Amino acid sequence: MNVPEMFGSMVFNDQVMKEMLPKKVYQSLQNTMIEGKALDEDVADIVAAAMKEWAVSKGATHFTHWFQPMTGITAEKHDSFLTVDKNGCVIMDFSGKELTKGEPDASSFPSGGLRATFEARGYTAWDPTSYAFIKDGTLCIPTAFCSYTGQILDKKTPLLRSMDAISDEAVKTLALFGKHVKRVNATIGAEQEYFLIDKADYSKRLDLRLTGRTLIGASAAKGQEMEDHYFGSIRPRVKAFMADLDEELWKLGITAKTEHNEVAPCQHEMAPIFDNANKATDANQLTMEMMKKVAERHGFACLLHEKPFEGINGSGKHNNWALSTDEGENLLDPGKTPKDNAQFLLFLTAVIKAVDEYQDLLRISVASAGNDHRLGANEAPPAIVSIFVGEELGTIIESIVEGKPFKGRAASSRLDIGTSVLPKLARDNSDRNRTSPFAFTGNKFEFRMPGSSFNIACTNVMLNTAVADALKAFCDELEMADDFNSSLNALIKRELEKHRRILFNGNGYSKEWEKEAERRGLSNYKRTPDALVHYCDKKNVDLFRRHNVYTKEEMESRLEISLDEYQKVIHIEAVTMVEMLKRQILPASIRYSSSLASSVHNKESIGVTANADKALCAKVSSLCDELMIKTDELDECVTAIPSDTEEAAFYAADKIIPAMEKARQLSDKLETVTDKTFWPIPTYSEILFYV
Repeated sequence: MNVPEMFGSMVFNDQVMKEMLPKKVYQSLQNTMIEGKALDEDVADIVAAAMKEWAVSKGATHFTHWFQPMTGITAEKHDSFLTVDKNGCVIMDFSGKELTKGEPDASSFPSGGLRATFEARGYTAWDPTSYAFIKDGTLCIPTAFCSYTGQILDKKTPLLRSMDAISDEAVKTLALFGKHVKRVNATIGAEQEYFLIDKADYSKRLDLRLTGRTLIGASAAKGQEMEDHYFGSIRPRVKAFMADLDEELWKLGITAKTEHNEVAPCQHEMAPIFDNANKATDANQLTMEMMKKVAERHGFACLLHEKPFEGINGSGKHNNWALSTDEGENLLDPGKTPKDNAQFLLFLTAVIKAVDEYQDLLRISVASAGNDHRLGANEAPPAIVSIFVGEELGTIIESIVEGKPFKGRAASSRLDIGTSVLPKLARDNSDRNRTSPFAFTGNKFEFRMPGSSFNIACTNVMLNTAVADALKAFCDELEMADDFNSSLNALIKRELEKHRRILFNGNGYSKEWEKEAERRGLSNYKRTPDALVHYCDKKNVDLFRRHNVYTKEEMESRLEISLDEYQKVIHIEAVTMVEMLKRQILPASIRYSSSLASSVHNKESIGVTANADKALCAKVSSLCDELMIKTDELDECVTAIPSDTEEAAFYAADKIIPAMEKARQLSDKLETVTDKTFWPIPTYSEILFYV
């Protein structure tokens, strides 16, 4: 396998454009991609012709505007290159108009009230900052999606707006230090966790097929307590899947770099190399799609739900975030002496201020029914947003706030691991804190709260805009300063003192931290509806308006969509659970109890005692009776859900979820006492420990 030759072979990338486009057209596209300048419209036909020629040479017959509606997944409508010329001959053609603009139905996607059913017209617009690619014989053109009236209906557009906002403010901030760059990009590396289970087991479980997680299921005798899966030897069958996945991703120009077993049985992780936030988001959406497709080829089902199995770790998506100039400087790199790096300290302070002031938005950006199962469950950060900066940076911040000399360890400190065979290792500036939601990891921040199924655009919109706002406030103040250095020092000291409540280097899982966070005034929204209702708070609306990321109406629509999605997810889970209990679990358990009753009758008819049979029959029958009651209660609970979206979301959290938990407890008890040959669905032992 020639990886360099394969890499990006299905992407209309810079190398292909340089070869196929006239120099002026190529330069126009470069100005758009690198500097964010508007695309010159008269080059569209030239680009389209070259793109079609390249795509056809790769076997493509169709094209699609590939976009990301507010469903959180991707959408595409395919058209062929086929057209008929004036002589009635069939030719392959693709115009600049077809490249730059499409018209899908905007009423059939979630709009949160921005579109009515009878208002169907919507538009997709080519995003030239993200490369077109070929997937399944179709040329896929990354696009933004908006309504006929211009209101945004997708995930990409606000991300692009937030990237412009943070670039503008970061460029102005760097100018204060005498550095003049054209653009600053938010760069993302999205680590993707997932489960692989046998497709045969997946097919036999209605809950997995309809909801992505197991709604019932007793724990296996062995889970992850032996810690023998994490970084363990990868099974040959899984390794074959990973190799196939790498190949598919590399063809699409996705820099799949790292792969390993995760903590839970059947759980794995893939991590790419950093890219700008827009390309990284597109790549992650493609990665999730490819994981599912490649899994099918290998007889697997790929589960991207945040909590597919009770009692073992769920899956997240660590959003590694940094800022980089067009000249390659990482603005979050502290250098060898961070205490003397005023530029780094100012950007660090901006992030701290942003996370503290908009902790609610970061929590909202990761809020979902699936992620509620995971956050704070000793496998993921708690629902409390806080920042880990490590010992050295923490000491520096303390010395700045207290006005005391910094007495840290030498920058060249090395780690002696106690053997003459191994070399002494350079020690990082800080240890890692796996319980922190937002951790500084040397030259970037790792936001560990997003769920595995999430589109990371929303998280990065929140983060980019909040940091842009902090930088704007800093620039406005420092540009008016008579003495830049003294004003800079005073600003950093003041803002760190004001926002250091968000800094926490300890154990985020502890009950003590929950109490301490409350004392500090930090928010702790444990359930999705509790967080979502703060989305349109005045300070948040004002933030997005200031930076032209969202209008108030666009925010209200997203709130409506998120609340509606939450209650629908819970509703589907509850209805699925009722069906499984009534049509599978209860009938199977009743058949088993009947079998036991027959055994008792047969034994006693010939004078043989059947005490064990009687006891087990009574236990199973009693659990069936209790489960039937709880199943009926759940069924009634679901039918009583309110029509108002916000009320329905809180009703789902307050009423339906507890009813589901009660029914599950009884079903799981039944599983542990029912003959395996009667149990109608694959158990955790079978699913998680397949051969």
